[in-house]
Amino acid sequence: MTNLRIIPAALACLFCASNSMAQDYNPSWYIGGSIHAAETDESFGAGNRGYGVDLRLGKPLSENWDAQINTNYTRATDNGRRYQQNALGVDLLYLFSRSTVRPYLVMGIAANRDRSNAGFKSGDSTAPAASAGVGVQFALNDQWSAQAEWRKVHGYLHGNDFGFSQASNSHLSVGLNYSFDKPKVAARAASYTPPPPPEPVVVQAPPPPAPVAPPPPVYQKITLSATELFAFNSAVLSTPQPKLDDIAMALNANTQINQVVITGYADRIGSAKYNLNLSERRANSVKSYLNNKGVDAQRLNAIGKGESNPVVVCNNKKRADLITCLEPNRRVEIEQFTVEQRVK
Repeated sequence: MTNLRIIPAALACLFCASNSMAQDYNPSWYIGGSIHAAETDESFGAGNRGYGVDLRLGKPLSENWDAQINTNYTRATDNGRRYQQNALGVDLLYLFSRSTVRPYLVMGIAANRDRSNAGFKSGDSTAPAASAGVGVQFALNDQWSAQAEWRKVHGYLHGNDFGFSQASNSHLSVGLNYSFDKPKVAARAASYTPPPPPEPVVVQAPPPPAPVAPPPPVYQKITLSATELFAFNSAVLSTPQPKLDDIAMALNANTQINQVVITGYADRIGSAKYNLNLSERRANSVKSYLNNKGVDAQRLNAIGKGESNPVVVCNNKKRADLITCLEPNRRVEIEQFTVEQRVK
């Protein structure tokens, strides 16, 4: 029973981490269950093929970290010989993304109880164990996700009835997770109608022979759809980009245009922190493209505003429909830019 003391200490660490790390990012607690196939240690005398079930209670701690309390049961049989393992432990998951597909690394500690009735290899032992593995989560909707995982479980069986000190099992599991609460969505503007473009300024030329001064430039904002520029959830420009080529040509033709502001926006899918980073990378991609076309980088200023200033509001339930509906919010705007229009 001494080995079980690691579980209360680990649970205390989990709840302390939840309170301290989740100040900026605090999604819902979730529960989950899985079934798994196991490759068990043949030292227990019941073959090396087994199966089992897993239950878990999880909590996102930050943009990249989850913690899970888990318990699982594994069983293997071979010609009347039976091996069983019960485990209770805690895991830390490092997620590389919070988008629809979320690959992750997992590491954990647990207390395992191993039992076998395989003749001279029979025994009963409770001992500590460590595990590590890889997995992936798939978001199905706002509250449901699927989870697949492979991990290696290594137990330390000192002071037991089996006569050997270490055991190594492998688990391959698939299951579902359910979040208790839906993500909080900030209030969106009910509707938005973009203002009409400014009327061209017409300057009447004075009678000759007095020279005609060119009209001052009229600055306007150009909005480019992110769907034309990038794939969904990407900051890599697709090719070709004829609109950006025209803008680069106009800027190169008039070097007096400075302080051009390139602003990237994203939709509300995903966390606010992730969307701000995505919008910044998109704005910088447009800046790099114009710079590669000969526009001096000192004339360009790229910023990202994430999911702020939405132009449409969407409440679609299906993810594909929601992505399509929110398309106008994914955009890049270029300000302090002018295309001269002259009237003959």
